[in-house]
Amino acid sequence: MKHPPPPPRRYGVVAAVVALVLLACLQIQYHHLKVDLGKAGFASATQDNASSNRVRWGRTRRAATGTTNSLPRGIVERHSDMYLRPLWDDSAAATHKNKNDDHNALLAMAVGISQIQNVDTMARKFLKENYAVMLFHYDGNVDGWRHLEWSDKAIHILAHNQTKWWFAKRFLHPDVMAIYDFIFLWDEDLGVDNFNPRRYLDIMVSEGLEITQPALDPDLSTDIHHRITIRNKMSKVHRRIYDNRPSMNCSDESKGPPCTGWVEGMAPVFSRAAWRCVWHLIQNDLIHGWGLDMKLGYCAQGDRTEKVGVIDSEYVVHQGIPSLGGPSLSSKTPRRSLDLRTHIRRQSSAELEKFKERWNRAVREDEGWRDPFES
Repeated sequence: MKHPPPPPRRYGVVAAVVALVLLACLQIQYHHLKVDLGKAGFASATQDNASSNRVRWGRTRRAATGTTNSLPRGIVERHSDMYLRPLWDDSAAATHKNKNDDHNALLAMAVGISQIQNVDTMARKFLKENYAVMLFHYDGNVDGWRHLEWSDKAIHILAHNQTKWWFAKRFLHPDVMAIYDFIFLWDEDLGVDNFNPRRYLDIMVSEGLEITQPALDPDLSTDIHHRITIRNKMSKVHRRIYDNRPSMNCSDESKGPPCTGWVEGMAPVFSRAAWRCVWHLIQNDLIHGWGLDMKLGYCAQGDRTEKVGVIDSEYVVHQGIPSLGGPSLSSKTPRRSLDLRTHIRRQSSAELEKFKERWNRAVREDEGWRDPFES
């Protein structure tokens, strides 16, 4: 017995389902094809523009590290300085460069109000030569200096109970200091009655010195730690000392500190090139600077036995006043002041050991570095 044919409506439903399935398959294929074409186009574009992309990304990376490739070259100012600028009538501003002097120098000191008279004398000497002066106020007292006639010509920076090395690391960056030929980074307790900064720099240049300090007057100075800093009245400059004691054994054969190639951290003077090196040598977290003096010769731009020296003809007096952290121990002081000085000395000693460890570790880890002063 033959079955009757299905009704036409059933064929229509089946055809509709098949059509929907085909349409879905076509849409899926179209989507994959579009994605593949997009990938191919991206890859082709990347290959075609590889050099352009490298330049663009290279510029982005360089800009992120602080370089100026993202700026037009003509807008870039390579140097700065510490001179104050007028708020108006800039054309009438006097030139900062002394026409009778070939040097451009900066005196930077960490100061407290108790040493205002001594600092006043030093600042006047440098400002008279049209050199810049920057004062780091570790005691927080800036207003106490306002009455001095030169106060508005100096740069004043305040941070409580910080050393000159802390200030120098943060405010004497080599890129800013590049306009200065010489940097004086001095303590506040130096007597300068027999010191002329212009004549001092003339000697430094004529002798080819990169790192120096003025000699100390042995008769008036109350605090002399190292024989090499003592003034030799018979010379203009000395670069070494002679001492046959077993603990020193300084002779013509000596090649390094404390016999030669060395100045104390109390009153160093740096050339521009030497300062760029020294700034990197200063540790960010070791603020007392103990140990730096033994390594300054590495920044001498050559043989430290020739490029580092003590200038005798322009000498100073070291008054030995440890004012940071309390009054001098030689005066009648509260017990708290004595305790502060003790803590500071302990911290300084601890930092010295840390600095030595860091230097030794850096030498071990840098396989490409060779000590230029090793025999």
